[in-house]
Amino acid sequence: MKKPALFYGYVIVAACFGIQATGIGTHVAFGIFMKPLLADFDWPRAILAGAHSLAFVLSGFLGIFVGRLNDRLGPRVVMASTAFSFGLGLFLMSKVNAVWQLYLFYGVIVGMGMSSVDVIALSTTARWFERRRGTMSGIVKVGTGAGQLFIPFAASVLIAAYGWRISFMIISVFAMLMLAGTGQLLRRDPSQKGLLPDGDRPDETRAIDAPEKGFSLNEALRMRQFWTICFANLSVVFCLMSIMLHIAPHAMDIGHSAKAAAAVLSTIGGASMIGRLSIGFAADRAGNRACMIFCLAVLISSFLWLQVAKELWSLYLFAVVYGIGHGGFFTLISPLVAEHFGIRSHGVLFGLVAFAGTVGGAMGPILAGHLFDITGTYESAFWTCAAFSAAGLGLLVSLKRRRPF
Repeated sequence: MKKPALFYGYVIVAACFGIQATGIGTHVAFGIFMKPLLADFDWPRAILAGAHSLAFVLSGFLGIFVGRLNDRLGPRVVMASTAFSFGLGLFLMSKVNAVWQLYLFYGVIVGMGMSSVDVIALSTTARWFERRRGTMSGIVKVGTGAGQLFIPFAASVLIAAYGWRISFMIISVFAMLMLAGTGQLLRRDPSQKGLLPDGDRPDETRAIDAPEKGFSLNEALRMRQFWTICFANLSVVFCLMSIMLHIAPHAMDIGHSAKAAAAVLSTIGGASMIGRLSIGFAADRAGNRACMIFCLAVLISSFLWLQVAKELWSLYLFAVVYGIGHGGFFTLISPLVAEHFGIRSHGVLFGLVAFAGTVGGAMGPILAGHLFDITGTYESAFWTCAAFSAAGLGLLVSLKRRRPF
C-alpha cells in the first residue's frame, strides 16, 4: 500500500488545536468580563465565580457521556451539537440582567457546549497516535495556550470599544463557527480512513481492523491507578482554574490596569504553549509520570512566588513560570490515561478523569472568590493553591506503573 503524502492524523491535530483554542480560550476570557459585570450589577465575586464553575463542572460531567458517544459513534455529530450550545449560551450572555440568567446562560448552556472541547480533542488525538502521543497531545494543547493568549486580549479590546454585551455577541458567533467547522474534519480513529496510528503501514502483525488494546470501563474502575489519577487531577485543577479566573482581577486589585491584567493572562497562555509542546515532547522520552512530577514542582514554586509578586514585572515572571507548569500538566493527562489503560475505552475513562478535574476546578474559583470576599485579598487563596498542588504531587509520586493489557 502506498503511503499517503499527508497523514490525515496531522489534519486531526490541526482541527483539535482549533477546538482547544476556541473553547478553552473563550472560557478563560470570562475573567476579563468580571470587572464590567461587577460594575453593572454589584454582585459578589463568588456569584460570578460560581457561574464559571458551574459551566466547568457541568462540562466535565457531560464529558463522560460525550466520551462514551465518541467511543461508539465518533466526534462529528457531537461537536456540531455542542458548538451550537456553546455559541447560544455566549450570545444569551449579552442579554443577562439577573443572577438566574447568568447561571442558566453561562453555567448551564455554555457548560453543555464545553463538554466536548477536551474529551473529543484529546481522545481523538490519542487514537491517531501511539509513539508520538505525547508530542501530538502537546501540539493540540498548544491550541489552549493560543486561545488563552489571544482571546482574553481580544475580549478586553472589544469590551473597551463596544461594551461587554456586544462583545459577548461577537465572540459567540466566532466560537460557534470555529467549533462546528473544525469538528467536521474529525474522524474517530485511523481505521475510518483506512490507516494505522502514526501513519504506519499495515503488515502481517498489524492490521487496520485489529481490535483496540486496553481495559474496559468496569476493569479500570477496579484499579487503584485510575482513582489515583482522578484525585490528582482534582487537586491540581482546583488550583489551575482558581488562578485562571482570579489572576486578572487580582492584578487590577493591586493597582494594574485592565489591559495589563489581560496581558498577564495572555502571558500565561503564551508560556503554556511552550510548556505544552516541550513537555509533551519530553514525555515521549522520559515518561508521563516523571514529567507530571516536574510540572507540579514548577506550579508549587509559582504559587509561593505569587505571595510576594506585586510589581508588574513580577506578575509577568509568575505568568511565565506558572504557564509552563500549567500547560505541561494539562498536556499529560490524556497520554497518562492511555498509557495506563489503553485506548479501548479511552473516551469514557478520560471523560471520568476530566470530570474529577472539573469538580476541583469548580470548587477552587468559588473558594478563592469567597476567601477574597471575607478577607479582601487573595493571599489565603494562593496558599490554598500551593497546598492542593502539594497533595496532587504526593498522589502522582505514589502512582504505580501500569499493568499490561
